[in-house]
Amino acid sequence: MTDLEKFRAETRAWLADKCPEEMRDGDITAENQCWGGRQWEFQSEAQKLWFERALDKGYTVPTWPKEYGGAGLSVEEGKILDEERLAINARKPLSNFGISMLGPALLAYGTHEQKDQHLNAIANGEIRWCQGYSEPGAGSDLASLKTKCEDMGDHWLINGQKIWTSNADISDWIFCLVRTDFDAPKHRGITFILMDMASEGISVKPIVLISGHSPFCETFFDNVKVPKIYGEGNPSVVGEINRGWDVAKALLVHERGMLGTMSPLRGTSGPESLGRHAVEHIGTDQDGRLADPALRQRIAQAELDNWAYNLTVERLTDEANAGNGLGAKSSMLKYAASELTKRGTELRMDVGGTDAASIGEEGIEYGSLANAWLYNRAYSILGGTTEVQLNIISKRVLELPSA
Repeated sequence: MTDLEKFRAETRAWLADKCPEEMRDGDITAENQCWGGRQWEFQSEAQKLWFERALDKGYTVPTWPKEYGGAGLSVEEGKILDEERLAINARKPLSNFGISMLGPALLAYGTHEQKDQHLNAIANGEIRWCQGYSEPGAGSDLASLKTKCEDMGDHWLINGQKIWTSNADISDWIFCLVRTDFDAPKHRGITFILMDMASEGISVKPIVLISGHSPFCETFFDNVKVPKIYGEGNPSVVGEINRGWDVAKALLVHERGMLGTMSPLRGTSGPESLGRHAVEHIGTDQDGRLADPALRQRIAQAELDNWAYNLTVERLTDEANAGNGLGAKSSMLKYAASELTKRGTELRMDVGGTDAASIGEEGIEYGSLANAWLYNRAYSILGGTTEVQLNIISKRVLELPSA
């Protein structure tokens, strides 16, 4: 037995013993995940137990170094852990932007002091982060952002506005792009800064969506004073001043990679297949097949596309783990996942017919299929619009000439 085979066997046994049955219902909604943070309250004893057991093992961030709260697993071991967790349909013990976006950026660009404070807090579920990137006048052209950051000697003074800051109203800290040099070319003069959302002068206003669920917010900065140093030797700026675009690009790769590895054709209450969902609602013909042949073909094509997509995720993940990085290929995953996610809820709406048209409880992301269908329109925009992703793919992956 190889070392990885032994690790797989041990991991399978650990999951079987330590993951509560109640936590084996999938990892699919905003409501059933453990987000952590200063305001977080566990939804059940099972969720708390699963988090504590994973934390004790270093499995909230398994591939991070042990000194920063992880388990120090290799990339191959981390992949095995994910595979075995998904095999029993177990939820992640902890999910947030600190893990999927800020953490990798800090590991690459942060000082030891920044990593020691922020990564351990993320791993322990103590801090929930939000992202301050887009602005009302800087969405697809993010580098044109204008949130102003002035050097006031012992602190930074920040004024401006961010938009589409997901869950800013319930987050503790924000990683933010600000402009520190208005005379430099737009990709220069940008700085990547960390700040406490409890800072005086920060206000948040949720944006109500047509789906009834509002994870998105407007965030306003009115003379916000951000200390240059948090604690001993821990700067608020990540990377170099005026070179924040380098950090921002690296983080966007992780964000698009995260969005691109979601499961596009999952249902609204578990990982059931589209085919099974359709059979339950429409029934079968005398041969035991889905009674609607046209819908049967559409579902078969969608599931084939999903299968091909999952194989592509596997291939690109293996390439990235081999040291080649994901880079612009993250846009391929993000684009495909967005389109398949929208197609999946579109098909479910067709299967449900008029019964699927009712809107669920206000404020619940997946209160009904119609809520999910409306919300999933946003995948064409969040994390970078479909048009931007196609431009990146054409230029940086396919290397096509500019028009």
